[in-house]
Amino acid sequence: MNNNDMMEREEIFSKVLRAGRRTYFFDVRATKADDYYLTITESKKFTNDDGSFHYKKHKIYIYKEDFSEFKDILAEMTDYIIEKKGDEVISERHQKDFKKNYEVSTAKVSSTNDDITNKPTESFTDVDFDDI
Repeated sequence: MNNNDMMEREEIFSKVLRAGRRTYFFDVRATKADDYYLTITESKKFTNDDGSFHYKKHKIYIYKEDFSEFKDILAEMTDYIIEKKGDEVISERHQKDFKKNYEVSTAKVSSTNDDITNKPTESFTDVDFDDI
């Protein structure tokens, strides 16, 4: 079997989600034993100073034996986020006046807490996948 035949056999079903600079690919693939598994690929576009661009890709593989738990945990996590923060997107990118509102609320906090210096803090959720 040549490479083209292998690729056709391997890719069974695909869906694409475009989300700004990120694109997510959901692909059902086949193992050599002709069983199915899922790959999820995040592709993010980066633009260089000279105008050229490149993509960084990260891929995870999810096998059938993990589907039930994966689906349950994904649902639990997404439900938690919606329950705690709602489904409104709050970010600088999606909300044009985010920075203005943030600066106003920060100014109010700093004026009431003059003895506390405002230092940027890092969060454990600030993950750079290039480090993995």
